[in-house]
Amino acid sequence: MGLTKHPYFEWLRTITETFIWCSKMTEQQLQARPLYGIGTVARLTGLKPDTLRVWERRYSLGASQKSETGRRQYTQADLEHLQLVSALLSSGSRIGEIASSERKTLERLVEACTDKPRTQVAKKPSVVFVGEAICDWLGDHQGCLTGVSAQLASTRLEAVDLDIFAGVEDVDLLVVACDRMNTGQMSKLNQLREIVNPTSVLVLQSGMSESWLNELSSEGIANMAFPPDRAELAFHITRSSAEKATRDGINSLADLVTARPRLHTEAGLAEALTMETSIACECPQHLSGLITQLAEFEAYSAECSADSWKDAAVHSCIYAYASQARWLMEKALDMALQSHEDEVGQKRLKSA
Repeated sequence: MGLTKHPYFEWLRTITETFIWCSKMTEQQLQARPLYGIGTVARLTGLKPDTLRVWERRYSLGASQKSETGRRQYTQADLEHLQLVSALLSSGSRIGEIASSERKTLERLVEACTDKPRTQVAKKPSVVFVGEAICDWLGDHQGCLTGVSAQLASTRLEAVDLDIFAGVEDVDLLVVACDRMNTGQMSKLNQLREIVNPTSVLVLQSGMSESWLNELSSEGIANMAFPPDRAELAFHITRSSAEKATRDGINSLADLVTARPRLHTEAGLAEALTMETSIACECPQHLSGLITQLAEFEAYSAECSADSWKDAAVHSCIYAYASQARWLMEKALDMALQSHEDEVGQKRLKSA
């Protein structure tokens, strides 16, 4: 028997191959970003850290990751799940009844407990990033992941293991960093699209040939230069989320950008507009007129169309600022009306 056929060497070869395979799989894991500590999760959910620790031990309801030092690290999905649980507890549910429920079940329960479906927990855009360059870049620009539920595969497109994306779903945007493009990489990209099924795809490139850029465009794939402009990257993330929302039946910017709540009805503003007081002040009338105009402009800006990502970003800011201005004027009107009520109350006391 040759040495290479000896059982010991067969065993050693098996161990070596297993070690190489495990090392490969360890390297190619999706990394969730951002990650939150237990203190941040407690603040964002209204739950006490001790409660979170007990739930983790008792219901396996907790952080899906831990740091090298053993500290709990909550992903965006973990946080949103716990926010749903917290909302249901506030509505009277018991933790033992909902601890094992899946997210979709929790969302339906939350919707059943409120008159405003899907506003209790705002779901953040889901983005998958593929490529060593973009993952390294994000490490230096973590602010780009604020408000995003991201998963990072720090591996070149041609070498990425597609199996790590099994179970990844509901993706808004797939971002792939790829300096050049060839037939093999394009095939890999299409396979990845089929698995992840994103709403939109963005390729980050540097020096890609015009023919491949045209090929990407014909496939409905956007591209931008690497390193990316942060504002433009944010636009692509927001746009992909908006496209998905539009597909699901949301067509107004007002449904995508959280606006300040209305504090006064149209009837209340009309009443304030004609209010008469004994003091030489017409603040309620002027404020009512301003609020009506701001509310009309707020509704108009929510429906404005945009021809480019810069226009869309500008209109989003205009809508948000108009909403803020209208809300501030309504707060001012509250103060003016309160002053009027105090005046009326004093008159009644004197007449009594």
